[in-house]
Amino acid sequence: MRSAGSTEVRLVDHHCHGVLRGELDRAGFEALLSEGGAPPPGLSTFDTPLGLAVRRHCAPVLDLPPHAGPDDYLARRAELGSAEVARRLLRTSGVDAFCVDTGFRGGELTTPAELAALAGGTAHEVVRLETVAESLADGDPGDFAARFREALVTAVARTGAVAVKSVAAYRCGLELLPAPPPPAVLAEAVAHRRPGPVRSTVISSALVWTAVSLGLPVQFHVGYGDRDLTLHRSDPSLLTAFLHAVPPEVPVLLLHCYPYHRTAGYLAAVYGNVYVDVGLALNHLGPSRAGALSAEAMDGVPFGKMLYSSDAFGLPELYALGALTFRRGLAEVLDSWVSAGECTRADAERIAVMIGSGNAERVYGLGQTRPVHSGAGVGRPMK
Repeated sequence: MRSAGSTEVRLVDHHCHGVLRGELDRAGFEALLSEGGAPPPGLSTFDTPLGLAVRRHCAPVLDLPPHAGPDDYLARRAELGSAEVARRLLRTSGVDAFCVDTGFRGGELTTPAELAALAGGTAHEVVRLETVAESLADGDPGDFAARFREALVTAVARTGAVAVKSVAAYRCGLELLPAPPPPAVLAEAVAHRRPGPVRSTVISSALVWTAVSLGLPVQFHVGYGDRDLTLHRSDPSLLTAFLHAVPPEVPVLLLHCYPYHRTAGYLAAVYGNVYVDVGLALNHLGPSRAGALSAEAMDGVPFGKMLYSSDAFGLPELYALGALTFRRGLAEVLDSWVSAGECTRADAERIAVMIGSGNAERVYGLGQTRPVHSGAGVGRPMK
């Protein structure tokens, strides 16, 4: 009997990054296997659920036996070369559309067009609000709002972006203002801003409200992340006042969410324009925990409000494993419902399609948007 969440389900990865160009040594590879970066001396990020998954599931794609040792895996990776490794693993993922955040270390990573070509799929761009703001030259603080709006409109038009993203969770926390800040307040915040990343609630709120005024879908990093994050300030419940004020026609997408995935699910259930995923956590918890995480994330969430993302960055392994883990977790949940008589197999398969691709296509209007690049088809999914 076919699984309700089988590997045949198409996926739209609605939030990811590019693949790192060039070759990696062991230290570079291991640093990208962890949100904490390189491991301390004497430890290895291969000794994590994600590291085990690489050896178990990615090794065969590179013509190695399952559970090949780290040294053998990295030697084979170097032998094939980064482009061939990326092509194999991306096509193995069975993802045929990617929404790519280009705002972090973009010069080191493949462009959306290059990613799509490697994957044999299509790609669309996501513009990072803070990156646009930080690219603006110094000027009159009173003109900042107008200059940012013009720069954002230009960036979206130039790239054909389908959404924007905020990393306010990293910079100042998610307790954003429930209305655009008054011009004088914003000008004062800009005047006192230090060089470098935007770390002001007033400025971050202004960036997001500008995107909202343009009607763009807005993605928020929520929960699990790297050491620049203060975790409790990334609780999505802090967005409540903001969500009350956002026009209902503007989609708000909560990315990753762990360990606040149930809180995020509540927000998706009570706000018609809020959507959720558990992207980043899937890889780091590993395939063995995929079912438990998926079940918790789906508690009370309308099926039309959940999406798939990998948040893959740098390593093509993360795309392949994100897709595998997502499919495995969703299948475990839906198959248990079918076995218990809680839904029909047809219902389960329809839900899998909604979550895997249909919701993202609807929210971002992907069928109505010219993709950055169209490749030559999608390879076999990972078993």
